Amino acid sequence: MLRQLKPKTARSKRALEKRAPKAVENPKKALFLRGTTCSQIAQDALTDLFAMRQIHSKRFHKKNPIHPFEDASSLAFFSEKNDCSMLLFASSSKKRPHNVTFARTFDYKMYDMLEFNLDPETFRSISQFKGKKVPVGTRPLMVFAGTAFESPVPNTFTMAKSMLIDLFRGETVDKIDVEGLQYVVVVSADEPTGATNEDDPSTKPVLHLRVYLIRTARSGQKLPRVELEEHGPRMDFRLGRMLEPEPAMEKEALRKAKTSEERTKKNISTDIMGDKLGRIHTGKIDLKDLQTRKMKGLKRSRDQHPENDLDAEIEAAPKQKRKI
Repeated sequence: MLRQLKPKTARSKRALEKRAPKAVENPKKALFLRGTTCSQIAQDALTDLFAMRQIHSKRFHKKNPIHPFEDASSLAFFSEKNDCSMLLFASSSKKRPHNVTFARTFDYKMYDMLEFNLDPETFRSISQFKGKKVPVGTRPLMVFAGTAFESPVPNTFTMAKSMLIDLFRGETVDKIDVEGLQYVVVVSADEPTGATNEDDPSTKPVLHLRVYLIRTARSGQKLPRVELEEHGPRMDFRLGRMLEPEPAMEKEALRKAKTSEERTKKNISTDIMGDKLGRIHTGKIDLKDLQTRKMKGLKRSRDQHPENDLDAEIEAAPKQKRKI
């Protein structure tokens, strides 16, 4: 790991403060690099992914003798050296040809990794599609289709979804201009079958990545007619090996910082008139023991009919003898 040095100049101090942990983190940077042996198809795929995300990205062109799943210390070093928390490593071997490994780091330590094995038969690069190209820095819409992405249990497909979202997310903004939504990234997965072998990626469902331009035309109505035109690249993957995050590191990475924002109070709301309403939860109340106010109107004698009371008084009075 790099040595921790105290800043000697104002410039180095600002650089260290920029890397320090924050309540709202900086946009995630990605580093693109290749291994010692890398096929041309894997290089073209890495080039297209870099072209779709040139903002907050770096790319190395030299060969790097790295085997991520055997020793990831070199990737962690590059992550800290270049302040990149996401790495894409392209390599090829006899057992895993045309392979792109996605890796993420936390605190410049390896967090998780996942292999994307590219299908060379269906691969098409951006240069093979003629037409308008997406401007640099444009953020895409993202669509994930398939039941494999909706699994409640974390697996390779849920991890692939999380990594692809991190790759194309960009900066967090409050408002988006509709005119800036110019293309969409569609990721679909085949339905998984029962017979799958974890060691053989060819038995796993295929992951299809497509990129389309969004074109609008007049429809004679209030809403325009939307048309899609394939932009490229066209990639089909089979997911390979994966490295899950350690429970302690995952808990630390998902922890949110305490901010000065007012916390939401339970059972307190505000109506449309601006009045504050509160809800109080009480236990079970026995109405028999309820203490009421003592009033003459609540006396028991007043509940009886007045004519009945008069008859009762006459009967109770002693009969007097009549004088002769």
